[in-house]
Amino acid sequence: MLQFTTRRLLLLIPVLLGVLLVTLIISRLVPGDPCIAMMGEKATQAQCAAFRERFGLNDNIGVQFVRYLGNLVQGDFGESIEYNRPVVEYISERLPMTFELTFGAMLFSTVFGVLLGVISALRRNTIVDTLTMIGANIGISMPVFWLGLMLAYVFALLLKGTPFFIPPSGRLTPGLSYDPLSTVWHLQNLTGLPRLVINFLSNSVIINSLLTGNFSTLRDAFWHLLLPSLAVGTIPLATVARMTRSSLLDVLGQDYIRTARAKGLVENLVISKHALRNALIPIVTVIGLETGALLSGAVLTETVFALPGMGTALVTAILARDYPVVQGFTVIIAFIFVMANLIVDLSYAYMDPRIRLE
Repeated sequence: MLQFTTRRLLLLIPVLLGVLLVTLIISRLVPGDPCIAMMGEKATQAQCAAFRERFGLNDNIGVQFVRYLGNLVQGDFGESIEYNRPVVEYISERLPMTFELTFGAMLFSTVFGVLLGVISALRRNTIVDTLTMIGANIGISMPVFWLGLMLAYVFALLLKGTPFFIPPSGRLTPGLSYDPLSTVWHLQNLTGLPRLVINFLSNSVIINSLLTGNFSTLRDAFWHLLLPSLAVGTIPLATVARMTRSSLLDVLGQDYIRTARAKGLVENLVISKHALRNALIPIVTVIGLETGALLSGAVLTETVFALPGMGTALVTAILARDYPVVQGFTVIIAFIFVMANLIVDLSYAYMDPRIRLE
């Protein structure tokens, strides 16, 4: 297990280098000048020359790539062209929102997706199975932006003034605030990595509220996260449900399942302990891939519900030709994908002792 993990972590280095190089090349080939994007059409040639010199855009791609790698090794993601601030601070502000949204969406899709898949497999070729799969097909076919707008319309407009009202946008109710952990814990003088960790935890409303015991803010944050989680989690839920049904049906036809039933084991025990555990590998694979995809940012959902996450930040940076921000977010997204796949691979050996990763 240790050797397998070490090899996969070492392979992470060329993957990140390749992703970073491709991103650097593509971002430079996209039409448009970051100087014009920032200063407007009236920017003079002298101003643009000074601008490009300041951010090192006059150098060739090879020099820019090597310089960026040198800074990256030291934990420096560069400085945002648009916001004139360190990219790593910007990431620490946007990433928590994406983590919260991903957690809520995957919790919803995993719990209900597996449950519906199991019910559908156990009621194969019945009306329950048919309705479940029809619902899954509808769920996987609905555009997330349309579903988000419909959820907001129903729960925030039609049900306004009723106990079923759910806020349509934002992270917190206007006027409700919380104190950063650095202020609560009197850690304003922290610098470097500890400061970034505290900033990350502070910018996550849920984690901040838990650590400070601010349960009114925590409850409000969960309430605002409900509709976005439902919108984002619907497509993964449909995928998980279909995969659970298919995988479980394959396992239920195995000899050891018939043997377990012949021995007189309770049906619930046969399904939960013998069948479902052996059907988990493809299910966990799908869950891991969906989690990695959501952690890269749900642009449409963040836009519909006005959430400051990674997706909208990345799109804004691309439109503004803010190269350091684009590169920084791309490195983080690539790292998240690789780590999600690694965790899924490591979980195989736990779920199926016959698998030896070494």
